[in-house]
Amino acid sequence: MTDKKAESLSRKPYEAELLRLQTELAKLQAWVRTEGARLVIIFEGRDAAGKGGAIRRLTEHLNPRVARIAALPTPTERERTQWYFQRYVAHLPAAGEIVLFDRSWYNRAGIEHVMDYCTPEEHERFLRQCPIFERMLVEDGILLRKYWFSVSDAEQLERFRRRLEDPLRRWKLSPMDLESITRWEAYSRAKDEMMVHTDISEAPWYIVESDDKRRARLNMIAHLLDSVPYHDVPEPALKLPERPASTGYERPPRDLRTYVPDRSEQL
Repeated sequence: MTDKKAESLSRKPYEAELLRLQTELAKLQAWVRTEGARLVIIFEGRDAAGKGGAIRRLTEHLNPRVARIAALPTPTERERTQWYFQRYVAHLPAAGEIVLFDRSWYNRAGIEHVMDYCTPEEHERFLRQCPIFERMLVEDGILLRKYWFSVSDAEQLERFRRRLEDPLRRWKLSPMDLESITRWEAYSRAKDEMMVHTDISEAPWYIVESDDKRRARLNMIAHLLDSVPYHDVPEPALKLPERPASTGYERPPRDLRTYVPDRSEQL
């Protein structure tokens, strides 16, 4: 069923709150580094549900050496013969790191299952092993947060239309995305079955209503911050040094180098 779309949050309050939350994310990052914490954030949901936009806003002002994005490509032939979770384990964080999975091991519960890229036996094994795998991660001290971005069928279709008409975003629209339109109910059933098996107390799913992307981003980031017991970490005392006096260095003549032309002169 298509839900009535909520009124979109206006830009000014959105940007003000986003800046405040991003400031808190910087504090969270400092805490993760200082405490040696390991934080894993999983972003799942339908195509065009707003996962990528939320990830970009979350990481916009973070150190990419601390907070990195794992968006794994299609598995190689060798990886197909490995234990299913094996290639994801290689991307888990070490102490002082944050990893954001832009889609994750839950591919097997969604696209692989719906599109018959895995066998029914492999799908069943995943649903049985996944809770065990995640309990192991949590037991080892990893902070695991799982977010499902929920978008209505009408809003998803409208976002697909906008991508199709925008040459700057057309790359986001793949044949797989278009296929998801005709398999909406199949994906819904797959998601429901996945939730039944993997919404566990140690690593619960959190649903993000995402018909309004701005609200979704703010709600998701705020929830993440509320769910992690971080605190302010004292900043190291830094002071800009005085520039030493010149020792006679002279810059080489400009005509010895090739410079990029100044296109602004043509505007």
